[in-house]
Amino acid sequence: MSEQPVDPELRAPADDAEALQLLRDGEIDLEGRLLDASNVTLVGAVRTATLAAECVYKPVAGERPLWDFPDGTLAGREISAFLVSEAMGWQVVPPTVLRDGPFGPGMVQLWIDGDEDVDLPAFVRRDDPALRRMAVFDAVVNNADRKGGHIIPTPAGHVYGVDHGICFSIDPKLRTLLWRWAGKPLPAEAVAVLERLGDELRGDLGEELHEHLTRREVRTTQQRVAELLRTGRHPEPSGEWPALPWPPF
Repeated sequence: MSEQPVDPELRAPADDAEALQLLRDGEIDLEGRLLDASNVTLVGAVRTATLAAECVYKPVAGERPLWDFPDGTLAGREISAFLVSEAMGWQVVPPTVLRDGPFGPGMVQLWIDGDEDVDLPAFVRRDDPALRRMAVFDAVVNNADRKGGHIIPTPAGHVYGVDHGICFSIDPKLRTLLWRWAGKPLPAEAVAVLERLGDELRGDLGEELHEHLTRREVRTTQQRVAELLRTGRHPEPSGEWPALPWPPF
């Protein structure tokens, strides 16, 4: 979670449920913009009468058109990534909601403070269970942009992933720094998670994703899960699409 608020009358969310409540209901007070982001990405504080935290707000109106993704869909893809993350139970994606904000509807996500002592280029090369879970998650959502800067190890030891606006394409677009396990058998933990996820995608989770993705995109997500279970292995670069994001960090 983000750091405790300065205001002594407020406290930071104690868990993800409180964080989601805060993000849905809180008043957003913008403080600045992340200038290195390709789409408009604003940061600020979000507060209710009792809770406060830092947040990231990406208005749909600030999305840059892309040739391979429909206009105005990136916020919905971010929400979809959070829903899949929650269903998998690994908390890869920080608490995220879709709501109205100062510049219209957009994605609002809890700001995560990373561990400044971690050397990211070295960290992403580690055989770390959290990174391996993230690699499985990215294969499910077809993440086209897993840069090093989109990986946030926290001082508490949890590892989050952010910036999931270009996920869920119906075409194979996996681009990631996390190819360490390419072609290797999936851990038993991942197989169990994928089996459960497949069931949920055919049920309530699939219906919830239909609010943000096309039916074909949801169906292709189901197929990616089925293929991972069929092979029992981490995917390998296809050779038809650049395997690494650029820039990598």
